[in-house]
Amino acid sequence: MVQSMLYDVITQQKNERDKLLTADYIPRNEKVNIESGLINVIIGPRRAGKSFFGHHSLKNRNYGYVNFDDERLLQFNNFDEILSAVNAVYNNPEILFFDEIQNKPNWELFVNRLHRIGKKVVLTGSNSNLLSGEFSTHLTGRNYIINIFPLSFNELINISESKGELVQKELLNTLLEFGGYPEVITKSIEPKEYLKMLFRDTIYKDLVLRYKPRDPVMIHKIASMLVSNTGCETSIRNLSALVKYNNRTVSKFLSYLLNTMIFFQIPKFSYKVKEQLSSNKKSYVIDNGFINSVGYSASPNEGKKFENFTAIELFRRTISQGKRLFYWKKEYEVDFVIQKGETVEKLIQVCVDIENPKTISREKRALLEASKLLRCNNLTIITKNYSAIDSFEWYGLTREIRFVRIIDWLSGKV
Repeated sequence: MVQSMLYDVITQQKNERDKLLTADYIPRNEKVNIESGLINVIIGPRRAGKSFFGHHSLKNRNYGYVNFDDERLLQFNNFDEILSAVNAVYNNPEILFFDEIQNKPNWELFVNRLHRIGKKVVLTGSNSNLLSGEFSTHLTGRNYIINIFPLSFNELINISESKGELVQKELLNTLLEFGGYPEVITKSIEPKEYLKMLFRDTIYKDLVLRYKPRDPVMIHKIASMLVSNTGCETSIRNLSALVKYNNRTVSKFLSYLLNTMIFFQIPKFSYKVKEQLSSNKKSYVIDNGFINSVGYSASPNEGKKFENFTAIELFRRTISQGKRLFYWKKEYEVDFVIQKGETVEKLIQVCVDIENPKTISREKRALLEASKLLRCNNLTIITKNYSAIDSFEWYGLTREIRFVRIIDWLSGKV
C-alpha cells in the first residue's frame, strides 16, 4: 500500500518534470559537474530558477526526480522506500535529483550514504537550510556548489536576436529598475507586487516558520532597512537601536537574512584579518527590483542603483573566479577592491555623475590613495555613458585611470 502511494506521487512528479523540460528556458552561465564524483548542490535565492536550471542541465541524461516540497511526501519517513519508488518509475536512473530535500529530517545522512555507494546526486534547497551548520558539517569536501542568481545582463543579451547598443541599454534599464528574476522577465506580471510577495514569502517561509522568533515584524523591519540602505555600511549597533532589540538578537537574525541570499555583504579591506572581521561590512541586495519594490527613499537614487547592480555582477564574478571582494576606506573610499590570493588585482569606483567636478575629483583621489597603499595600478571608474583613459596627478602621485561605460564592462569589452 505504501509503495503504491509513493509510486503514484513520484509518477505524478515525473509528469510535472516532463512538462518543465519542454518549457522555454533561458540558458544560464553556470554548469552542473556530474562527472566530478561530488554531490552537486544548487543554491541561490528563492525563485531564482534553481529547479528549472537543474532540470534543463540534466535534460539529456537518465535522471530520477523527487520534489520534497510536496505535502504528500511528509508522511513517508523511510528514504529507502522513496528511493525504491524512484527506481521503479525511472527504471533505475543514473542520476538522482532531489528538490528541497531539507524538508525531510536526516536528509544529510541519506545523501551521504548515496554518495558513498557511488550514486550521482544533485540537490537544491532553501539556503537557510543548505548553508547552515548541518550542510557544512555533513557535506563539506563532498560537494560542488553551483550558484544560481536572478538572470544577469549577459544571460539575457545572449538570447536576444539583436545585440545592438540600443537593445543593450534597454536591457540595462530593465535590470536596473525591475531586476532579473525569471518570472519578472518572462511573464506579464506587475514587477513590484511580485517582488513584494517574494520578499515577504522569503522572510516568513524561510525564516519565521523555521526559527519562530517572538517578534517576526522585527526581522521584516531589518530586511526592509537593508534594502533601503543598500551600499551602506551595516552596523549591528545602529540596527539594534532602530529596531530596539539587543545586539546579539539582531546579529543572529541578520545572519539568517544573509543565508536566504537575498542579501550579501562585502567586508572592508585590510591586510589584518582581525580588522577585517571587526570592521563594518557594506550590505547589498541580490536584485535591483527589490530597491524599487521594497525599499523606501525620499527620491530616486540612480547612483545607488548603479552601485548595487555593479556589486551584484562583481559578486557573481568573484565567486566563480575564486577571488575576494571588498570595499576600502581611509580618508577617502573605494567602492570595490578585488583580491586574488594575496594580491590586490583591481580597484573600482562607480560614478554616474561624472559632470560634477567635485564628485569626479573625489573618486579619482580615492583611487590614487588606495593605489599607493594597496600597491595596485589597475584603476577603473564605471560610468553610465562615458569612456576614456585619463592620467590623474594628485600630491605628486600620478596614475592612469580607465573610465568604462557600464554596458561595455558588462559585456566584457574591457
